Amino acid sequence: MKLVIQIPCYNEEPTLAIALAELPKEIDGIDEIQILIIDDGSSDKTIEVAKQNGVKDFVILPNNLGLAKAFSAGLAKAIELGADIIVNTDADNQYCAQDMEKLIKPILENLADIVIGARPIENIKHFSFIKKGLQKLGSRVMRLVSSTKIADATSGFRAFSRDAALRINIFDNYTYTLETIIQAKAKGLEIISVPVRVNAELRKSKLIKNIFDYIKRSIFTMMRMFIVYRPFRFFALIGLIFLIPGILLGARFLYFYLNHAGSGHVQSLILSAVLILTGVQTGLIAVLADLLSINRKLLEDIQTKVKINLVNKS
Repeated sequence: MKLVIQIPCYNEEPTLAIALAELPKEIDGIDEIQILIIDDGSSDKTIEVAKQNGVKDFVILPNNLGLAKAFSAGLAKAIELGADIIVNTDADNQYCAQDMEKLIKPILENLADIVIGARPIENIKHFSFIKKGLQKLGSRVMRLVSSTKIADATSGFRAFSRDAALRINIFDNYTYTLETIIQAKAKGLEIISVPVRVNAELRKSKLIKNIFDYIKRSIFTMMRMFIVYRPFRFFALIGLIFLIPGILLGARFLYFYLNHAGSGHVQSLILSAVLILTGVQTGLIAVLADLLSINRKLLEDIQTKVKINLVNKS
C-alpha cells in the first residue's frame, strides 16, 4: 500500500522545511510513503529547500495558477506515481502531521473514499472571532448544499483513495475544498470527517487575503457546483418560487371572479399568468439541465476509464 503526500507550494521557502520534518516516516498499513511537491510558480527557493530535505518528486507549474490547479496537478501526478492513497496537506505546517494516520485509517478500512480533517475551530487561537464564526457558518451551509456531514468544509488536510482521485475533476480556479465535497457526494463517493489537531501559525493565509472577497468567492463556488451537480433541484426550486405565488394569485382571482367581483382584480390575473409561465419555463430548463447533467456524468465515466487505462499502460 503506497501513500503519496502532496504539498502545494507557492513561495514556501520559510516554512517548507518545518512542514517536511514533521511528516511521518512510517504508518501502520502503509508500505511506502512518498512526498510530492507541487510548485505553483514560486519565485523563491521553495524547490531548493524541498530537495535539501530529501524530496525527489515534483510537479513544477510554469507560473502561479492558483491552489485549485496545483491541487489538481498533484492528484494526477500522485496517481502516476502509483499512489493507493493521497494525502493533501499545507506547506505552512498548519495541520498536525501526526494525525495523518487517523486521516487515512477510514480509507484503509474501506469505510470512506475521501476523509477530511476537521480542525478544532473554536480552539484555534490565531483565528479571530469573526473568522471562527464564518468558518462555522460556511461549513453549515456546505452541509446543507452538499447533503453531507462534513464538519470543516474548508480544511485542506484531506485523504483520497486512488479511485476517488481518478474520479475527481476540479473546475474552479480559486480553491478545491468546497468543490470536491459537492462533487464527491454527487458521484456517490463516501466522504467523512475526522478530528485533527493544528499547529501554531507560521504565516498568514495566502488564500484568504480579504475575508469579504473569500466569502464572495466561496458563495459563487458553492452556487456554481450546486448548479453543475444538482441542476434539476436548483432550477426546480427557482421555478417553484415563481409557480407557487402565481397559482395562489390565480386562485385569488378565481375566488373573486366566482363571487362576481373579478373585474377589479384583472392585474392579479395578469401577474399570475406571468409568474406561472416563468415557473413553467424554469421547470423546462430544469429538465434540460438534468439531461445535460446525465451526459456530463457519462463523459466523466469515460474520462475515468481513459485515466485508468493510461495509468495501467505507464
